[in-house]
Amino acid sequence: MLLSRFSRVFFLVLCVIFQPIVALAESDTASEQEEKPERDAKGTLSFVAENDLFGSSRDQHYTHGSKVSWLSPRNAAPEFAYDVANFLPMFPDGGSLRISYSAGQSIFTPDDIRIVEPPEDSRPYAGWLYAGIGIVSESDDQIDSLDLNIGMVGPASLAEQTQKTWHGFIGSPEPLGWDTQLENEPGILLTYERKWRSLIQFDEEDIGVLGLWPGLGIDVTPHVGGAIGNVLTYGAAGATLRFGEDLRNDLGGPQRIRPSLPGSAYFDPVDLLGWYLFAGAEGRIVARNIFLDGNSFEGSRDVDKEILVGDLQFGAAVIFPVARIAYTHIIRSKEFDTQENIDQFGAISVSFRF
Repeated sequence: MLLSRFSRVFFLVLCVIFQPIVALAESDTASEQEEKPERDAKGTLSFVAENDLFGSSRDQHYTHGSKVSWLSPRNAAPEFAYDVANFLPMFPDGGSLRISYSAGQSIFTPDDIRIVEPPEDSRPYAGWLYAGIGIVSESDDQIDSLDLNIGMVGPASLAEQTQKTWHGFIGSPEPLGWDTQLENEPGILLTYERKWRSLIQFDEEDIGVLGLWPGLGIDVTPHVGGAIGNVLTYGAAGATLRFGEDLRNDLGGPQRIRPSLPGSAYFDPVDLLGWYLFAGAEGRIVARNIFLDGNSFEGSRDVDKEILVGDLQFGAAVIFPVARIAYTHIIRSKEFDTQENIDQFGAISVSFRF
């Protein structure tokens, strides 16, 4: 009960901190927004849910993740965001800035949740509850993203209560091994990503000349990035291929929950209905994963992790005038030595512009 109260208080404090920042961003840029076209003055509210239900008949390993986020309009970031971007060398001069705020929860379990005392070589029960703030810089040919997430790992993440409540609601087996989960530990995660947007781009007119209907496009978006913190530390590189309509009005694909291929909450529809198909791959060199390595400062369950981890993903997105809906299917290589099979899971993301 005390831990539950602590988690609620933790997020209330973050909300109190973030609310005046959002208000400051809106007030400081009100005059700028009035001078821009209406669509450029809109923020984006996004919801992402990832679950292994789409790839397995049972809960195992990374079993669920959920995230809600808000992305500001272009050039509607508060002054401190510009100070950070100007100070850090990875952000180019003259880029359009946005700021994002987010909150999420991720849940991890062994491959058999019906055992009270899971085998020592199985993935530990763990949860991660967090809030985040980020800066996105967009220039002509690249997008840079810097995100800071702070939260709790362990019972204070409320992962046990979330999973048991949901399983009770849908009539699934009760997970019995949560007494073996990782201990409480404050978590910090700083991530950076750079995408080179439309490195290979065929104009819609060219596609029409090739015999397809006008309005279609193809682009390839390579990316590099990494994370540092006691929750995750890794380096990553990969690319995403897209085929469809209005590709220039989307910052590289639907949003995901890290670690993952990069996506974005932002989209800017120009038609009544748009769409695209996408596929991508990413490789990661993992130095730290608390959900496998265990707690940083005290004893806990752990398994020997794989240093090299890869993701393949494919999916589709449909874009309406005020919303984007997307599904992504992810295939992830083995993450620890005693893992028997690769993991598969799906991600549903919904974004609204207003």
